[in-house]
Amino acid sequence: MLNRIDLRAEGPDGSSDPRRLLPRAQLDVSVAVDRIRPVVEAVRAHGLTAIRDATHRFDGLDLSEFRVPAQAIAAAERTLDDGVRAALVESIARARKVHLDQRRTDTVTEVVPGGTVTERWVPVSRVGLYVPGGLAMYPSTVVMNVVPAQVAGVGALVVASPPQAENGGLPDARVLAACALLGVDEVYAVGGAQAVAMLAYGSDVGGGQRCEPVDMITGPGNIWVTAAKRLLRGVVGIDAEAGPTEIAILADDTADPAHVAADLISQAEHDPLAASVLVTPSVELVEAVERELTRQVAATKHAERVTTALTGEQSGAVLVDDLEAGLRVVDVYAAEHLEIQTRDAREWALRVRNAGAIFVGPYAPVSLGDYCAGSNHVLPTGGCARHSSGLSVQSFLRGIHIVEYDEPALRDVARHVVTLSAVEDLPAHGDAVKARFPGADL
Repeated sequence: MLNRIDLRAEGPDGSSDPRRLLPRAQLDVSVAVDRIRPVVEAVRAHGLTAIRDATHRFDGLDLSEFRVPAQAIAAAERTLDDGVRAALVESIARARKVHLDQRRTDTVTEVVPGGTVTERWVPVSRVGLYVPGGLAMYPSTVVMNVVPAQVAGVGALVVASPPQAENGGLPDARVLAACALLGVDEVYAVGGAQAVAMLAYGSDVGGGQRCEPVDMITGPGNIWVTAAKRLLRGVVGIDAEAGPTEIAILADDTADPAHVAADLISQAEHDPLAASVLVTPSVELVEAVERELTRQVAATKHAERVTTALTGEQSGAVLVDDLEAGLRVVDVYAAEHLEIQTRDAREWALRVRNAGAIFVGPYAPVSLGDYCAGSNHVLPTGGCARHSSGLSVQSFLRGIHIVEYDEPALRDVARHVVTLSAVEDLPAHGDAVKARFPGADL
């Protein structure tokens, strides 16, 4: 079921540069940007009319008002299944515990006597949180976006999620319930590129109400949402361009093939483009995992979707000479989710440089992180873990430097400012300092 890629020295594909050989989905976001540009521009120019047209075109629903009534949010929470409520409450509590420890404090540095720089951490004022609603519904994504934003002190949180025909044109009821549990009451039944444009530019939303523009948009979505975020980067801040989900598992012969297969399947069920990659020096493990995949895929609910993902070019089993080689491979791959199922798993995990999140040992599957580990599941994809982090409290904070120098402190460094301004042929910079010390030899 899995494509095999042999990176062993004696293998047919042996290479000192595995990046070009590793499986990864080929997504051309630039093409999607061209496709959604008219939608985004229409929302900017025509607001509500364009949102209605796009919702009818893409969601098959003819809606005249898009803000979810407060009573509908409250009703979703009241009628929530007790088991789902308990799970969401636990997920919120664990996420809040982890994210509270991420809070930053202001730092004052005395550069010289009389001269200080204070770094203040100031939250973004208004954030739009996108919650997908396509192949699956994601109340957990509400938790993962809202909790760090609230801990950061964001002033206003707005949720946008696609309308669902089976819920009367409102977003999924469990998504609404999660909003209620977190105290978010500004929710819009808008999805796709039109939702991103509405959040970025602001728009009337029917019923005499308006969605005001946000300063930042976070949350995963399909390629059209990703394209809209790319197009509007700069108009608003964005967290990342999220692609299809991915899991890599670095495993040796101690790994349980049933666990490995189950974890590969767990991510494959998200999307036909989801990536599931096993990296191991053990041919025997690959063969055992293949047998388990055959058995487990046949029994899983979304077998067709899972099979498409597991057999696609983005998935595979990568054979390496040893775990040292495997470590180099997973660092090059830079997975959104990386599991370590080896001897001394923690030691190997601490040596990883590139991953969105690392799950250590047989009892820390990725699905734990998706819901109840306390970590955040909004993570960099497509190799972006080489340079980017997952969503956190820091995502919603901006560091602002406050510079305070008194007269003696400025006088002491004035000649250096003047010298550097002359080197860069910006004499007015130096003159701004000289103006404060008329007659001084600077």
